[in-house]
Amino acid sequence: MSFLQVIGLRDPGEGDWNRLRTLQYAELHKVSLIRIGAHGLAAILAVTLYKESVAHWVLGIWMLSVIAAVWNVTRLDRNFIDIENRGVQWSEFTRQALGVGGCTIPWVAALLFFIPHGSPADHYALWAVAAMLIAGSAAAMASAPVATVLFDLVVGAAGAASFIIAGDYIFAIAAAVYTMTVVAGALRSARTYLSAKIAEAGVAEKDEVVSLLLREFEEKESDWLWQVDTNRRIRSASPRFAFAFGSAPGDIEGESFIKLIAGSSWESGEFPRSLHELADKLKRREHFSNVLVQVHLDAGRRWWELSGTPLYDDNGSYIGFRGVGSDVTEQRDRDERIAYLARYDTLTGLPNRLMLTEALGEAMRYADNWKTRCAFLMIDLDRFKAVNDSLGHQLGDKLLAEVSKRLAGVITENEQCGRLGGDEFAVVIRDATDKGRTERLANAIIDTLSQPYSIDNHTLFIGASVGSAVGPRDGDSVETLMRNADLALYRAKDEGGNTHYCYVPSLHANAEERRKLELSLRRAIGQNELELNFQPVVNARSETVVSFEALLRWNSEEHGFVSPAKFIPLAEDTRLIVPIGEWVLHEACREATRWPDDIKVAVNVSGEQLLEPMFANTVVRALADTGLAPHRLEVEVTESVFLRDGRTARQTLEEIMALGCSVALDDFGTGYSSLGYLRTLRFSTIKVDKSFVQGASQENQESLAIIRAVVAMARSLEMTTTAEGVEDADQAALIRELGCTKIQGFYFGRPMKAIEARSLVVKGRNSRAA
Repeated sequence: MSFLQVIGLRDPGEGDWNRLRTLQYAELHKVSLIRIGAHGLAAILAVTLYKESVAHWVLGIWMLSVIAAVWNVTRLDRNFIDIENRGVQWSEFTRQALGVGGCTIPWVAALLFFIPHGSPADHYALWAVAAMLIAGSAAAMASAPVATVLFDLVVGAAGAASFIIAGDYIFAIAAAVYTMTVVAGALRSARTYLSAKIAEAGVAEKDEVVSLLLREFEEKESDWLWQVDTNRRIRSASPRFAFAFGSAPGDIEGESFIKLIAGSSWESGEFPRSLHELADKLKRREHFSNVLVQVHLDAGRRWWELSGTPLYDDNGSYIGFRGVGSDVTEQRDRDERIAYLARYDTLTGLPNRLMLTEALGEAMRYADNWKTRCAFLMIDLDRFKAVNDSLGHQLGDKLLAEVSKRLAGVITENEQCGRLGGDEFAVVIRDATDKGRTERLANAIIDTLSQPYSIDNHTLFIGASVGSAVGPRDGDSVETLMRNADLALYRAKDEGGNTHYCYVPSLHANAEERRKLELSLRRAIGQNELELNFQPVVNARSETVVSFEALLRWNSEEHGFVSPAKFIPLAEDTRLIVPIGEWVLHEACREATRWPDDIKVAVNVSGEQLLEPMFANTVVRALADTGLAPHRLEVEVTESVFLRDGRTARQTLEEIMALGCSVALDDFGTGYSSLGYLRTLRFSTIKVDKSFVQGASQENQESLAIIRAVVAMARSLEMTTTAEGVEDADQAALIRELGCTKIQGFYFGRPMKAIEARSLVVKGRNSRAA
């Protein structure tokens, strides 16, 4: 550090100004007595020299000024007593320096104004007294170098000036040289003092850290020191080490370290591997650290982590081992628990996806080495979601636990069963060389899981769909085989569930086609590839058009015309049905404004749309944007919308009906028909599915009975009925005879473009007018 940095007039390059000044000034108050004594003795000597030549009252005033200056600086020094707790402030630093500067004033006055009244000898004597103060300040005040430099320079300059006034230039030069020499020495002393203080503080900090670490080590109950002799017998057993064994120090002193660790296994000779490792290291006399050892105590099995170093005497002879140890049983148990959770499912206790993936990888390596086959089965529970939604997740979890027990009962040592997540399970067949084994196991799983379950006084029926893939035929990697088994599972679900389907290459082609369709469907709205067709619905008696059903069509630039039966389910699975449905709703309402006011437009709404929290607002926006009257919009839903979240679906439909729109129940009788829906919601129309119409035209008594029942029920509930799929005049006459209110089908019009629908309406009105 430079001298300016040492005396505090410049910030240090390294460290903190406040910290360095604190180190300097912490003990300043201890040298205050030295200053008082030095100035007092010097003042008495000065008064003695000039008591005959200077008036006594002047000397008295001068003595009082010395006393006042020294008292003031002593008072300022005492402010630094607690400086280590709060640090030095710049204002305190400045006040102390100025206080020392005040001590120079009496001596400057004496050197400059007492000289004319005395002899040259008195002058030299007074300078000797001042030189004593200069040297004493430099020697005793190294902790406050700025004050020392200030005092020495001012008093030394006054002394040199006094000799110049007396005409003694040689002594003036000598006084100046003396002063500069003392100041230079004072600066060097201050630098040395500060360096020593910095080093002392560093050592103190290190000692504090070491003490803290040792204290922390001693306070940790699981840590202890151990020592053994050349025969591996315990020596100088500490209380904490003995406590780890559950004994007193005297009970284990001289005992075999290995024998105590082995515990009950010492007699049987069946030692854990970790104990062999520890014994080998002690035998080879090599340093070791963090060796995990299994310990058998009366209180049970424990885990210790040991570190040790061989000991040698002054002659280099081996005298034993010394080390530290800690009980890490809780940490070990926690790590084992974490490892278990990482590889096993907590609900069922079965291996999880990670462990199944590893097992499949091992099975594929085995098949590759021995030129055999392995297989992977993916299992999805049928109708589990309905149980979970209706009876709650707690009962659903119990059902999954029962399923896992049944699965564990049908597999052999050749298979490993696990849970992938949710209601999906999987089985890895290590050796599937027997081609029929996969099929037999899949059928056994379906039969076993399809048996009734009795849980919490509930009798539950579910099923299982299974998809399988055989390696390496159906995939040469774990990811490929799992993906192909998943594709087969999707096919099994599409087939209605409760069946097993094996992977075939065409499934991958279908999946790729589905992926490309999804990508194109996401761009369909922006590229204007979607359009609406409208199929007329006529009055059964007058055969006049009363409404049109809006039907979505997709003419893809890449795939050409795509059937609604293909892309509508895809849109629902990917939730693209929400933005597409909003577009359909707006377009249908916009087109309906071009029709006469007594003709409605019917829009099919998916369950995914009804479950949107703001779907009713979507309807409001469509009506507001197009200006269509609410009573001219009819929303068509199927019974399936009530299966996922019946409460939300009913609430949304009630909000739509409150707007003035009507709601039709489509495909009634073909799904999960429940009269409860008709009781809780005031549907405007019940639509009879075309399968019943076709059956009735073929004189199927069941179809006829169903249509009559629906018509009678609708009349009693003040609802209208619409028969779908009427294709000829005979069917129209039959439906009219059965009492249906409205008819829809190819006989009265196929789905047509918007301009054709408008022409049909105009043509019908003109013919009636004529």
